[in-house]
Amino acid sequence: MRFEELAVGMAATMERTVTEGDVLAFAELSGDRNPVHVDEAAAARSRFGGRIAHGLLSASFLSATIATKLPGAGAIYLGQTLRFVRPVRLGDTVTARVEVKELLPAKRRVVLATTCTNQAGETVIDGEATVLLPDDGG
Repeated sequence: MRFEELAVGMAATMERTVTEGDVLAFAELSGDRNPVHVDEAAAARSRFGGRIAHGLLSASFLSATIATKLPGAGAIYLGQTLRFVRPVRLGDTVTARVEVKELLPAKRRVVLATTCTNQAGETVIDGEATVLLPDDGG
């Protein structure tokens, strides 16, 4: 999407159900094999009472929403704040939402409010991203 087509308040969402395969692939790719993510017995003894997905796995759904929906192809991440509010469990459906919060035309930057919620509508991640748009819109 071209910078000139954006407006404060525009929003986009993407939904994904977190699977066993997602968690194991993320553990392999990232090297984060924390037992709370990959070992059911150890996770059962944790404060969570069972396995949870990596926080950054859920946060990656925000990146996908930015890259494919709003602002879309060509957007370059410059920064992201994240606050992990509650755990995401295997089988949860996460909805990533980005909303244009501020437009910075001189620098072709867009500030986005970013949130992830679970299937119960509970916030699991909240934060803010700043992205750069290319001169040609793609």
